[in-house]
Amino acid sequence: MQNVGGAVRSCVLQFSVRGVCPAVIHRKSPAPDLICSAAHHRTLPGGRSPTGVRSLTGIGGGSSGGVGDAAGVTGASGWYSNFSDSTPVHLCEHFLVGVQQVSGLPWWLNIVMATLSVRTLITLPLAAYQLVIISKVEALQAEITELAKRLRYEVSVRARERRWTEKQSRFQFQKNLRRLVSQLYIRDNCHPFKASLLVWVQMPIWISLSLALRNLSLDQSDLHDELAAGGALWFPDLTVPDFTWILPVCLGLTNLLVVEVFSLQRVSVSGFQRLVLNAIRGFSVLMIPIAAAVPSSMALYWFTSSLVGFSHNLLLRSPAVHKVLRLRTLRSETPYRDLLSAFSAKYFK
Repeated sequence: MQNVGGAVRSCVLQFSVRGVCPAVIHRKSPAPDLICSAAHHRTLPGGRSPTGVRSLTGIGGGSSGGVGDAAGVTGASGWYSNFSDSTPVHLCEHFLVGVQQVSGLPWWLNIVMATLSVRTLITLPLAAYQLVIISKVEALQAEITELAKRLRYEVSVRARERRWTEKQSRFQFQKNLRRLVSQLYIRDNCHPFKASLLVWVQMPIWISLSLALRNLSLDQSDLHDELAAGGALWFPDLTVPDFTWILPVCLGLTNLLVVEVFSLQRVSVSGFQRLVLNAIRGFSVLMIPIAAAVPSSMALYWFTSSLVGFSHNLLLRSPAVHKVLRLRTLRSETPYRDLLSAFSAKYFK
């Protein structure tokens, strides 16, 4: 789960990694009879053959020994196997390896820094844009209410003239109100669908980076040994699950905290909104055993991403940020104090 208050993105980050980045992600050849003749392959510097190198399109030499074999080892098949061998996942693999080679950081810190950079450079601007759109829509509510009153009167007059039934009057009112509201959205360039752009960009990146880390953590990955020794503290091996459950529990608690902070923004919550919030709470709890069953590299990425998303949520509440974004609706000058008071009143009264 990412940022519940908003919810990843189309940007390719490239790094100059001394020309060896594409070669370090290739899978080990599964068997001699699957290796093509060396006469058909160019030898890389250092004597390595690109037979096992997976191209970004998933086509070409080594595709028979790529993620498809790794997925077969773990029992995955079908669409999951195809998606884990897709171009977005390969791009994320190259991105992660590139960051590590440029920075020289241990893998656990490399995952944290890569997550922070993606969330800050891609999803934070989209979250700010979402906030601007929502502010514009909220600012239109008074005008929409006034238009609805006038339209209701005009429809009632026309209904008496043309002897419309109640059903016909309601249909005419709703149709014309939708048209007027759509015109207002176009005028202010704030169609609510634009507020969902964050989710449509954020989710593919989250999934792609998760699968990329899983691929790199497999036994067939040339980086398996590096990730196995690239952990820290209670998770020294990033290729195995966190058997202490510390990362999974921290992930679940962070996600629940994000949900509760989001729910405190709503003065009145409808039945459907309450149902959605409860479903997200349930999903946050469900993520704990899931995170405990995947490699620690994935659990670390999920926890870091949720933590960064929560910090961005708090940052976007700042009055200074609101002034920079020129939000149309009035916001509290003491958002953090109000949030703490609402939290205390709800859970510690």
